[in-house]
Amino acid sequence: MKRSIITTLCALSLLGTVQAQDTFDSELLQLQHDWANANYQQQDDAQEQAFDDLAVAANEFVTRYPERAEAHIWKGIILSTQAGVEGGLGALGLAKDSRAELELALTIDPTALDGSAYTSLGTLYYKVPGWPISFGDDDLARENLEKALALNPHGIDPNFFYGEFLYEEGEYARAVEHLNKALNAPARPTRPLADSERRKEVEQLLAKVNKKLKKRRS
Repeated sequence: MKRSIITTLCALSLLGTVQAQDTFDSELLQLQHDWANANYQQQDDAQEQAFDDLAVAANEFVTRYPERAEAHIWKGIILSTQAGVEGGLGALGLAKDSRAELELALTIDPTALDGSAYTSLGTLYYKVPGWPISFGDDDLARENLEKALALNPHGIDPNFFYGEFLYEEGEYARAVEHLNKALNAPARPTRPLADSERRKEVEQLLAKVNKKLKKRRS
């Protein structure tokens, strides 16, 4: 009888764990879909409002799951994208808040979401201004982006952002290599809009890089 009760309790505990994971995954996917919609399908005031709402949702998500690196990663991604949308001095505060979330995610699990915290942190380091205005640092950008690629060498995002960084650094041949890898990256079945729009960005940047290479060779 005792063994039967223990077995039942273990089964119920396992079921609860599975259900909790399913709930987390569902909420995370919704946040990802809402980000893609705000980033790619909204403009101007509607886009700013969409990111204001997303920032609130991301903060609530982190509050519910403070121990999950994935929650902090996506709050960081949302805040960094919001910074780009809003621009101005307010963007620097959002960028700093994004960095804090991504650094926290790395202390919890640096491998979460295939190293996405490294990708986003590296991107922040090369997009924001350097000292004394902000914390931009090309060396840290390269270091973090290369860590992301070590964890996810075939992913569309780490290859795109590393390619973009290399383009900004004038390393055009290497940029082409990583942008081609991004174009050939495996599809993410749960994120079709993000994949489709990211590939457009890759193709646009690849055209610019190839133009630079052609000019350099002529």
